[in-house]
Amino acid sequence: MLILLNKPYGFLSQFSDAEQRKSLSQLIDMPGVYPAGRLDRDSEGLLLLTDDGRLQQLISHPKHKWPKTYLVQVEGVPTASALARLEAGVVLKDGRTRPAAVNVLARKPGWLWSRTPPIRHRKTIPTHWLTLTITEGRNRQVRRMTAAVGLPTLRLIRQAVGPHRLGDLQPGQWRTEDTERRVPG
Repeated sequence: MLILLNKPYGFLSQFSDAEQRKSLSQLIDMPGVYPAGRLDRDSEGLLLLTDDGRLQQLISHPKHKWPKTYLVQVEGVPTASALARLEAGVVLKDGRTRPAAVNVLARKPGWLWSRTPPIRHRKTIPTHWLTLTITEGRNRQVRRMTAAVGLPTLRLIRQAVGPHRLGDLQPGQWRTEDTERRVPG
């Protein structure tokens, strides 16, 4: 079984927490399923869960290089140089990232839900929206990549993992998907 969840902001990508923070157990009451990958507490969007260990490994292991696509709100103006650096791969403390596909959006997508708490707004510093697709999953990688090119991430929403798409799921909603579609390509 494969579950596609729209993980809300402020929730951990695990079912329990010693500090009693918000977790997946407040969203899904289905024993025997586990996250295939992760999203940090400050990130939103598509999180895959499964009860199939082989599928979990296929989705989450870096050697399979499943593309992950994010909607990213950044602070500042994306210059051609910054975008080229993201596309070429950015040098981080743990090495150079693989090349990313990046696009600048003309405006905030109309379908996007509001976030609580809202993103800080500063009158003198503009924000822009990007889509960014990566094929690896280092800890806080997208945030570190955009910061390295001078565009700190303000909001991060994962839209896709391999062939699986967030679609119209609202925060906290989930659906099951046919596991026969699990291999991208």
